[in-house]
Amino acid sequence: MSDRGTSVYLPTRYRESDLGRLDELLAHDPFITLITAAGSALPQVTHLPVLYRRDGDTVRLEGHWARANPQCRASGQALAIVHGPHSYISPRWYLQPQDHVPTWNYAVAHLSGPLRTFEDADALQDLVTRLASRFEPPPPSGWQAETQHPEFRRDLRGIVGFDMVVERVDLKFKLNQHYPAGDRRGVVHGLRGQADADARHIADWMQARLDEEGGPSDDS
Repeated sequence: MSDRGTSVYLPTRYRESDLGRLDELLAHDPFITLITAAGSALPQVTHLPVLYRRDGDTVRLEGHWARANPQCRASGQALAIVHGPHSYISPRWYLQPQDHVPTWNYAVAHLSGPLRTFEDADALQDLVTRLASRFEPPPPSGWQAETQHPEFRRDLRGIVGFDMVVERVDLKFKLNQHYPAGDRRGVVHGLRGQADADARHIADWMQARLDEEGGPSDDS
């Protein structure tokens, strides 16, 4: 991985180095934000699903654009933002609420590396088929590409594929790491009382860190 400067504000206490955390983020949400820039022009941004592969420290993303999207003509370095779970944190969950202000806990990854684009019909067919396999239910209920159907082959001409070999991974997990264990247990309890899945996901990650430190668990 490259040692170039990070693209995200990343205090040391929030930095993660375990690429297993990246696996978790992309399993949670493979719909990324892809950013490219050329010269003084405004950056180009696309939101799209990707296929993710990791072999040791080698990380690769694959996806495609609509051919009408000008980003499909991008070259050089790109930035992919992987969006993890996030949740509001209320001061009332701390031991001394008057000593705190509201904040937000979250997990995110910034992945950077060069883009390679491709338009070969067989390569695009393989990509689309694998994307469908990733998100569709298994046969016989899931959609399957009729690869020899004229309409399918025509639709392939409307997209441009890309792959990105990641040179740098910046993992940021903002989970109240610098707060006393009692405050963090209060936040875990508060998050588990929320209705949304993201809050519970953040609570689980916070509790896992408390468990690693040997502290008592939240019993809710």
